[in-house]
Amino acid sequence: MLSIVEKRRARLATAALAASVPSAAASDLAISSAAAFRVREPSGGRSYAILRLETRSGLRGYGECPTMLAAELEQVRSVLAGKPATAFEVVGRDIGRCIGAAVNMALLDILGKSTATPVYQFLGGPTRFRVRAMAPLTGASDAALADSLKRARDAGFRTVLVPVPPPSAPVQGQAFVLAARKRLDMLREAGRGAVEFVLDGAGALSAGDAASLTAAFETSHLLWFDEPCPAPHMTALRKLTAERVTPIGFGRRVEDASLFQELLRDGSLDVLRPDIGRNGLTQIRRMAVLAETRYVAVAPFHDGGPIGTAAALHLAASLPNFFVQQIPFPEAEADRNLRAELTGVPVEQVTDGYAALPAGPGLGINVNEQVLARHGERV
Repeated sequence: MLSIVEKRRARLATAALAASVPSAAASDLAISSAAAFRVREPSGGRSYAILRLETRSGLRGYGECPTMLAAELEQVRSVLAGKPATAFEVVGRDIGRCIGAAVNMALLDILGKSTATPVYQFLGGPTRFRVRAMAPLTGASDAALADSLKRARDAGFRTVLVPVPPPSAPVQGQAFVLAARKRLDMLREAGRGAVEFVLDGAGALSAGDAASLTAAFETSHLLWFDEPCPAPHMTALRKLTAERVTPIGFGRRVEDASLFQELLRDGSLDVLRPDIGRNGLTQIRRMAVLAETRYVAVAPFHDGGPIGTAAALHLAASLPNFFVQQIPFPEAEADRNLRAELTGVPVEQVTDGYAALPAGPGLGINVNEQVLARHGERV
């Protein structure tokens, strides 16, 4: 629900846009149709929704979000019908945040294709020509995580996200801290000094357990401790950052920019972690501008599909304070193959810790419609 202030500003933005672009009726970039597909990877079960927008001239743009219902797709059609792709900054405000993220990506993809320009140039880049990549490790045991680390390292990753042992009670004891230390020490040895680590609390720890882990890893030189406690625990975050030198990352479940602003004002985070599938490109770019004024790095969270990865790489290229991009790394080869076939280009290929920027116009991908039809359920 938009606030009164947001509604006033959206009205002003719409008026400004109407004076600066051709009428939708005369524009070849006017949106004429929208379709969406739910994709579920065959082995791991990861799911995401892909949005396809098409203009009157036949250009197609693609975006991604965690999920999409039929009613939400109808809302997209209603809001976008006849609107030009140049309205990417305005129309998303009339749609829910997650769905708006997919719309934002797809409209930028169309604009880039219409001008033979990569999306990162619309966003002010490039500030870099390759993107540091991070793989989240998967597995329920230390041995499974070690296997996941080996696969990620062999695939070119040099930065990994390590989950803490799952808490078995609201408040853990010393054994929990020792298990986490043992896990990281084992993985560090398996990484042979070539891998850097981020510890992932996943927002599931109590304030006391988060503090205990932060103290235990103070000399371990983690890149950062991610989501040490749930979002509402502002006091706990302030305490952690005031007492320890281990950097804190936060934001994957936050969609309210005002909470980010509060954390930035308090100096309560060191790495901004907005979800690419919940916020879209231009919204995260606005967050990053605020973060840059506080010398805070940006490492967007991403656990969706390969179209989201392509969008994230363009975003990374546009951000001066970008740090590292999380890229999903499925355990099963069938899932990895599906992702590669879907985009038509190897956007998730990593070499010596870095992913290359997509080279083509728009998002730089060639979505395989046959693969999408075969593996996607039409909304």
